[in-house]
Amino acid sequence: MMHPKEEKTFVLIKPDGVRKGLIGEIIKRFEQRDLKVVAMEMFQATRKEIDSHYPKADSWVRRLGEKTLSTYEKNGLSIDEVKKDFGTTDLLKVGKVVRGWLVDFMVSAPMVRMVVQGVHAVPMVRKIVGATMPASAEMGTIRGDYSADSALSANLERRSVYNLIHASETTEEAAHEIKHWFGKHPIHKYKRFGIDE
Repeated sequence: MMHPKEEKTFVLIKPDGVRKGLIGEIIKRFEQRDLKVVAMEMFQATRKEIDSHYPKADSWVRRLGEKTLSTYEKNGLSIDEVKKDFGTTDLLKVGKVVRGWLVDFMVSAPMVRMVVQGVHAVPMVRKIVGATMPASAEMGTIRGDYSADSALSANLERRSVYNLIHASETTEEAAHEIKHWFGKHPIHKYKRFGIDE
């Protein structure tokens, strides 16, 4: 059985996080919580890499469409507004448009990929990062402190939500994403002073 200190998760600082100059602050937040970065690289993603990162299954894409429709409804906008903005109300087609915005955004500037290790790294990192929608994220989290974007703003501006960072949701997702993004790159082992000793 793996020791909880050995749990690893995948983190991706998105183009908006890089362009806002938050790389150091984000790493600092993890290290302050006794997590350690065991692999890291700044890179420019290709469309193929990003396309492979995000699921293509109709169920996942349709869920993007459902979330978009829900965002419109929560903000008092009608289905006619969805049709006007997307040219359709078909949830799969709407989801494909949103997925396309996401891919476009993720290749728009360099990003930083990293593997973070520590006690319950997956849920700990998610807690530090905050809710997916920055406008709903608690103050004290990365998203709550450094972004105020919302799904409605993104939809109306025909772009992806600017939420600074991606962090794996489960240990299975972390393993998949680490393999996808780091492949043969080394994952380092070292002891942090005061934590591992």
